[in-house]
Amino acid sequence: MRRSEAVAAYLFMLPWLIGFVVFTAGPMLASLSLSFTSYNVLQPPRWVGLANFTQMLGYDDMFRKALVNTLVYTALYVPLHMAVALGLALLLNARVRGVPLWRTAFYLPSITPVVAVALLWRFILNPADGALNQLLGLLGIPGPGWTSDPHWIKPGLVLMSVWTGGSAMLIYLAGLKNIPQALYDAADVDGASPWQKFARITLPMLSSVLFYTAVIGVIGSLQIFAQSVVLLDANGGSDNAALFYIMYLFNQGFAYFKMGYASALAWVLFVIIVALTALQFWLSNRWVYYEGGNA
Repeated sequence: MRRSEAVAAYLFMLPWLIGFVVFTAGPMLASLSLSFTSYNVLQPPRWVGLANFTQMLGYDDMFRKALVNTLVYTALYVPLHMAVALGLALLLNARVRGVPLWRTAFYLPSITPVVAVALLWRFILNPADGALNQLLGLLGIPGPGWTSDPHWIKPGLVLMSVWTGGSAMLIYLAGLKNIPQALYDAADVDGASPWQKFARITLPMLSSVLFYTAVIGVIGSLQIFAQSVVLLDANGGSDNAALFYIMYLFNQGFAYFKMGYASALAWVLFVIIVALTALQFWLSNRWVYYEGGNA
């Protein structure tokens, strides 16, 4: 590459590099530094070493509550989200009438602002006169307290989040379109049942797509925040059943101004996300199939 071309390339890269340093790398390094300090905005940061992490891991019961709530929500949401999105994709791939209309209808919630979605579902999940409980009442089923009963708060949030899973549906639909029809034709010749074709052809050929949505789903669900705040409140709802990790982090930083402690919380979450992502990549060697061979 000639010198002039190299200079031009670096000039084109410069805006992104400046943005990365100023808005990503810089704040991350500042947050890492603050995580080892006691800093409440009103006073200069004071170095405390590992005290924030010791307090968090050894003495902070609310930290453990928020972490457990977040992990439970993730364990409920990710499998259900993937199953519903895959089911819708299979339905749309079956050449039903009005595919463009259904595809738009299923995808639209995923591009609706989170606050608008949460406000809509606050009406749907209202225990007194919400649409869902009224429907259950018509079926003779007593409606639970979706936003008041600690046992039902997380399932209610999961339902709301799954409703916005149109993006995963489109990804699965694209993956289904890429599966060679010849594989299904050969299975038909061998007398394979629909379930056998799904288990032996569809799932293996979609495994890389399933893996991608699983990784993205786990990362996203560990950072749930706006849905819970709008649907319930910023205090975690009844018995702190909806006190999620990011909500607790936000309260520590912007309600109590414990910026050093909030920074430590952020880095612990970062480590958790990296660890879970690495675990998923390690497990993918056992079940993810690529056309060129196993992962």
